[in-house]
Amino acid sequence: MKDTDVLVVFGTRPEAIKMAPLVKALEATPGLRPVVCVTAQHREMLDQVLEVFDIKPDFDLDLMKPGQNLAELSAAALQGLNEIIASSSCEMVLVHGDTTTAFMGALAAYYNKVPVGHVEAGLRTYDKYAPYPEEMNREFIGRVADLHFAPTVTSALQLAAENRFAHVHVTGNTVIDSLQWTIKDKFDHPLLQELDSNKKWILLTMHRRENWGAPMEAVFQAVARVAEERDDVEFIFPVHPNPAIVRLAEEYLGGRERIHLCSPLDVVAAHNFMARSHFVLTDSGGIQEEAPSLAKPVLVLRDKTERPEGVEAGTLRCIGTNKRKVYTEIVRLLDDDSIYRLMSEASNPYGDGYASERIAQAVFEFLHP
Repeated sequence: MKDTDVLVVFGTRPEAIKMAPLVKALEATPGLRPVVCVTAQHREMLDQVLEVFDIKPDFDLDLMKPGQNLAELSAAALQGLNEIIASSSCEMVLVHGDTTTAFMGALAAYYNKVPVGHVEAGLRTYDKYAPYPEEMNREFIGRVADLHFAPTVTSALQLAAENRFAHVHVTGNTVIDSLQWTIKDKFDHPLLQELDSNKKWILLTMHRRENWGAPMEAVFQAVARVAEERDDVEFIFPVHPNPAIVRLAEEYLGGRERIHLCSPLDVVAAHNFMARSHFVLTDSGGIQEEAPSLAKPVLVLRDKTERPEGVEAGTLRCIGTNKRKVYTEIVRLLDDDSIYRLMSEASNPYGDGYASERIAQAVFEFLHP
C-alpha cells in the first residue's frame, strides 16, 4: 500500500513541542507519511525544537518579521499554506491548538477541500478576548475540522455541547509525550552556575498579548518585591524576545538580586529547569500541562484558563495579574506546606504519554476505512 501524505503544520515553539512527537508517531505508522510545513511564526525558538527532535521541514514559509501585526501574519500564512496545500498530494492537514498558523492552516485546507485534523481540540473559555486571539482561533478551527483530538474528557464534552459528536477522540495531550524526549537525569546548563541549589527556584514565564503593558508591569513589581524581601528564593525568567516584553523585564527586574533574566530556553533546558523548580508562575497554556506532569504547582497569571481540568485536579490556580494578589499567592505557596503538597501531589489530568500514537492510529483509520 502506498503511503498517504499527511501535512503537519506548525509555526511556534509550543506547537512544535507538541507536534514533534506526533511527527515521529506518524513516521512509525505504516501507510502514513508526514510532510512537515513550518510557518516560522516564531523563528529562533521554533528551530531549537526542530533540532532537538531531529525534524527537517519539507516546507518552510519563514514568515517571521519584526513588528508584524496579526492581519499581516494571517494574510501571509494563508497565502503560503494555500499554495502548498493546493500543489501537494496531502490527503489530510493536521494543525495544533489555537495559533494564527493553526487557524490559517485549517482555513487553507478547507478552501482546498482537504480534511482537517485538530490536535488539542475542544479547549474553551468562551470569552473571545481571553486569551486573545487564541480563543477565536480554536473555535474557528473547530468549525472546519473533520477529526477532533481532544486532550481530555472535558474538552470532548465541550465539543459535544457544540454539536460536534462525530470523529472526536480523547487522546491525552501530546506535550506529555514530548517529556519522554527531553527530561534528563543528568542536565547541565550555564545558568546552573548562577543559581543556589539550597534555595527554592521559581520559574517565571510571561508573554501573552492580553498581558502586555500594565498587567505585566504589575506582575513584575510583585516578583521584584518577593525577591527583595526573601533570600530563600531565586526567580528564573527566560524573557520572550518581543521588544515590549524585554523592555519591561529590564526596567522592573533587571539587575536585581535573586532574579535571573535569560534568553529563551530551548525545550530541553525549559523542561529540565521546570523539573528542578519549586513551582511555576506563568501565563502560558502549554506549561499548565507540562508542569503538573512534573509534579510542579502552577500559579496561572490569567483570570481564566481553558484548562479547567488542572484547576479541578488542584495542580493549577488562576491568580490573575493584580500586583497584591500575585505577591500574596507567591508567598502563600512558598510558606504553606499543606497547600504546596496538595498542588504538587495532585493527579495529572493530561495524559499518559501515548497521545501521539492514538492520534496517528485515528488518522490512519480515517484515511483507510
